Amino acid sequence: MTTPEEALGRSYDPELMRRMLAYLRPRRGLVAVAVALLIVNALLALVGPVLTRQALDVAVPHRDIGLLGTLTAAYVAALLLEFATEYAQGLLTTYIGQGVMRDLRLELFERLQRLSIPYFDRHPVGRLMTRVTSDVETLNELFSSGVVAIFGDLFTLLAIMALMLWSDWRLALVAFAVIPLVWLTAYLFRRQVREAFRDIRVRLARLNSFLQEHLSGMRVVQLFGRERAAAEEFSAINRGHLDAHLRSITIYAVFFPVIEVLASVAVALILWYGGVRYASQALTVGTLAAFIQLTRRFFQPLQDLSEKFNILQSAMASSERIFGLLDAPVTVPEPVAPAALPRPVRGEVRFEGVWFRYRPESAWVLRDVSFTASPGQTVALVGQTGAGKTTVISLLLRFYDPERGRITLDGVDIRDLPTAELRRYIGFVQQDLFLFTGDILRNLRLDAPVPESAAHGAAERVGADRFITRLPAGYGHVLGERGKSLSVGERQLLSFARALTLDPAILVLDEATSSVDTEAEAQIQQAIAELMTGRTSIVVAHRLSTILHADEILVFHHGEIRERGSHRALLAARGLYERLYRLQLEGQAGRAEEGSAA
Repeated sequence: MTTPEEALGRSYDPELMRRMLAYLRPRRGLVAVAVALLIVNALLALVGPVLTRQALDVAVPHRDIGLLGTLTAAYVAALLLEFATEYAQGLLTTYIGQGVMRDLRLELFERLQRLSIPYFDRHPVGRLMTRVTSDVETLNELFSSGVVAIFGDLFTLLAIMALMLWSDWRLALVAFAVIPLVWLTAYLFRRQVREAFRDIRVRLARLNSFLQEHLSGMRVVQLFGRERAAAEEFSAINRGHLDAHLRSITIYAVFFPVIEVLASVAVALILWYGGVRYASQALTVGTLAAFIQLTRRFFQPLQDLSEKFNILQSAMASSERIFGLLDAPVTVPEPVAPAALPRPVRGEVRFEGVWFRYRPESAWVLRDVSFTASPGQTVALVGQTGAGKTTVISLLLRFYDPERGRITLDGVDIRDLPTAELRRYIGFVQQDLFLFTGDILRNLRLDAPVPESAAHGAAERVGADRFITRLPAGYGHVLGERGKSLSVGERQLLSFARALTLDPAILVLDEATSSVDTEAEAQIQQAIAELMTGRTSIVVAHRLSTILHADEILVFHHGEIRERGSHRALLAARGLYERLYRLQLEGQAGRAEEGSAA
């Protein structure tokens, strides 16, 4: 089934063209110079036929060697000037195209950073990368060799037609007789190549999506022996991409020879009709020779215009996808009139009757969730996988907005706060660790305006300084992609230190100790006990042993809070929490017995 992004749009959309041309406005002076150079280049293309006619009709019959030398020198000068203008025009249009591409990529990246998380849930990363890379490159072709060059081709056509009609209108009509066949060929060519280009773009997006997914999951591919199956799947996608390119090449291989044949037919007609008129002394040999040159030059812009149309069509398809991304709605909008938090910020978090589902047609993920996390208090969220615990955190961080109810920070609805201000007061350690390429200090501060001492202090308080100081460059040690040069536990300690560097009012821990060893976990628990003093702490816990001292434990089941209370109170109630706790104890005991037996 064809997806909306794969659907074939209109060959020309004036609204899309208007938006694309808007990127030329800051460079309209350069565009004007480029168009002027193209016009000069088109006029210089007429110099050769005019001089040829003068030489054959005047200089040669009169054996005027001086005039012949002058005409030759003028022809050489025109060629040199044509080379210079074409060279300058090529540099200028390429500079314009590269500038537009730079601005557009920057705008796309800024837009991607503003889009809400639900957008990334629906769109594969590989496809978004195609938007920022190859689709933008297609628009570069339009601006550097398409939209400006079209003016030059059109002016060249009009100038050649005017000169042919002025020189001999009868001979001009003979040359123009094949134009209907040229336009019919170009029309059929455009339809075929349009579909071929669309197919290439679609298959390239699939190729990028497959590569991104499998390169990111290479450990799983190798662990489960998926190399052969993945290679076969990639081969099929790659073959489809190759076939799409071969189809476009085949179309080009037919089109250009057909145009050459039609141009030769036009020359043959001119030779026949011109020869008949020359025999009757109604036409000079210079005029006939000039017409042959003009006819050859006349068909070149026609070929160029057909190719420019293909660039235009490809650019239309790419621009539709690019502007679709730029126009994608922000589902978690910034407030129109931002509210101010009361000072000082205490960090009281309150959920009031919150209902949420990821899509309107899907089931509720949270149902009427209400609780309060006060300053200095630790609230733990427990429950089976899929119970809604992580969704609570995502709503607090405003990755999503609740469908019903509201969430407040110090009594202010978080939808009335700028997201940057809201997140500034929240220190978040997530289960899915992510570190950027760069040194450790940059990963701790993430370019925030905090002193190095704050980052060092946070690392010391969670015990991350133990392994950092052992590294050759210490805090200047450069990490690889996603910090893969460190162990999982070390990466998690860095993630924890990063959250504490800004000294947040609220600590949010999502399975924060799930990947560290027992010794590291003990260190983190000690740091947590110290750092939670005076802060609101919300902890999503898989290991129930890590939240025994929480002030309140909320037990989630199918999106609802079924039980709440302290560890002792919930055990005494002998409900869901007691069963979860007993199952974990039994599992730990079983693993201990297996370890002893080994």
